[in-house]
Amino acid sequence: MSTVTTKDGLEIFYKDWGPKSAQPIMFHHGWPLSSDDWDAQMLFFLEKGYRVVAHDRRGHGRSTQVGDGHDMDHYAADAAAVVEHLDLRNAIHVGHSTGGGEATHYVARHGQPQGRVAKLVIIGAVPPLMVKTDANPGGLPIEVFDGLRQQLAANRAQFYYDLPAGPFYGFNRPGAKVSEPVINNWWRQGMMGGAKAHYDGIKVFSETDFTEDLKIITVPTFVMHGDDDQIVPIAASALLSSKLLQNGTLKVYENLPHGMCTTHADIINPDILAFIKD
Repeated sequence: MSTVTTKDGLEIFYKDWGPKSAQPIMFHHGWPLSSDDWDAQMLFFLEKGYRVVAHDRRGHGRSTQVGDGHDMDHYAADAAAVVEHLDLRNAIHVGHSTGGGEATHYVARHGQPQGRVAKLVIIGAVPPLMVKTDANPGGLPIEVFDGLRQQLAANRAQFYYDLPAGPFYGFNRPGAKVSEPVINNWWRQGMMGGAKAHYDGIKVFSETDFTEDLKIITVPTFVMHGDDDQIVPIAASALLSSKLLQNGTLKVYENLPHGMCTTHADIINPDILAFIKD
């Protein structure tokens, strides 16, 4: 397996496909999944001639199931370790959900200061802040995230079936075309990772405030979000992020779910490609 060792001794698994001379696109996956969640995008952009890279976040997928370091600073530093190991330059970073937060934090704190980033794409992403606070009254109550932690601790296997079978892909909506293989693939990816990393990850994706990151990002940024996202509601995420960015473009997808990269790759992939080429 291809891995890079971080400064604190973890092995981060990554995929690196395509010509080394081609413009790289690096993908940042959502919670509690792995780089496998980007199959539909990596194959599409590989065919278009790009170099495609994706890694498994610490504690997720095939990376080390460490018990600590589950915070956005470590997530971004781990991504930077992969980028620097592969010496990716003029890269497009694409993040979904928690990975959208990771990509945002990486670009703001590492990639942009190093001059390695060309553009950023965040899809159904958690920035600027998910949890409700006095300064973020439109966020979700902390009790929502406490409930996720309780379900994970009580029966992770059942929780990881119920989430994709219901709100993640919008399969709980009337008339939805439910795909059991898609549900099973989500479950498989989730169960590959470590329960501790996933438990701590709920705090990371819900309580990390990305406001300052968004403000200092100057590279062109494409904010993509479904208006039927039941996991990361659009009003307190994409609609706010797009206003904080200096060079942001917002596109709202009518009736599309949180997991639209999988369910509607035929719509999402060409839009990312158009943004990259613009």
